[in-house]
Amino acid sequence: MRNEQRAFTLIELLVVIAIIGVLAAIVMPAFSRARVQAQTLTCTTHLRELSRGWQIYADQNESTILPGRMYNKPGGMGNEANWYEVGNGKKYRPRWIATMGAQVGIYAFEKPRTDSDRQNYDNPVYLCPTVSEWADERNYAYGYNHQFLGNARQTNNRFHNFPVLVSQIKATSGTVIGGDCMGTAAGVGATDRSGYNDDGPNNTANMGNHGWTLDPPRLTSVSDRGSGDVGSPRTAVDPRHSDKANVVFVDGHVETKTPEELGYRVTSAGCYADLDPDESCDSGDGEPGGTGASVPGGGGDRPGPGGTVAQVEPEFDARLANNRLFSGTGRNIDPPPLP
Repeated sequence: MRNEQRAFTLIELLVVIAIIGVLAAIVMPAFSRARVQAQTLTCTTHLRELSRGWQIYADQNESTILPGRMYNKPGGMGNEANWYEVGNGKKYRPRWIATMGAQVGIYAFEKPRTDSDRQNYDNPVYLCPTVSEWADERNYAYGYNHQFLGNARQTNNRFHNFPVLVSQIKATSGTVIGGDCMGTAAGVGATDRSGYNDDGPNNTANMGNHGWTLDPPRLTSVSDRGSGDVGSPRTAVDPRHSDKANVVFVDGHVETKTPEELGYRVTSAGCYADLDPDESCDSGDGEPGGTGASVPGGGGDRPGPGGTVAQVEPEFDARLANNRLFSGTGRNIDPPPLP
């Protein structure tokens, strides 16, 4: 009796391949979602761990809140008064997050430097896993609510808003310390943005450029913004986690929210708007790059550019820029004007 082995026919083979393809199509999105969720959770954990140092710093400095960056005393890098302890050594004018992390023993740098204005963060706790390459301390993944909590930049030899005391924060569970930040690319039209540059020059269209600062949703014509340079576009949150951004609050809790839920609004050209309903985007080189289309606001007619009145629709109230979660008071107030 002859033992015959039966091979797959072409049709059967195609059916098997089709079934495998269908299964892969079902499983792969689930794996992708799980990876995104894991990255979001890791990011929130990092922010929560580091934020514990915010209150500790204030407790050790007569209730003064840490500034976005330690202010520049005369003499620059050559003046040892500009070297600050970051837990495992002295650092030239560290940014907020290195100062904050030092208070809880999470050190930002393997070898902090006093002879350089910029370093990459070495500790993985300082990195957002979704944009893990955003490690430069200036072009950074996380921005600080410096305009309300401590802006030690100076104009006319006066601080923009420093010192700020803990007692001035009335809404601890409703005041953002910092979170995912897009940098000055937020003030640029979406199609004009360019990729991340770790140690590059001040290209305002680059993602993450000056990302260590997080501007509040509603700015004014007399407020600080972005890099602090004249004509700089604003910074804003980066919805890098499934169209949402992670932000940590003064009481230490972390939330994942859309830009609109945080008070921001975005124009039809994709840039984050300031105060006026009609807002054109900056292309990154000082020239308008957006459509200037009206973004619906809330509650009635509001003055637009040139004293005109822009029609706004009440159902779009959630898109009106609002500083309630940034001001420290729970109210929608302007950021401090430049001195």
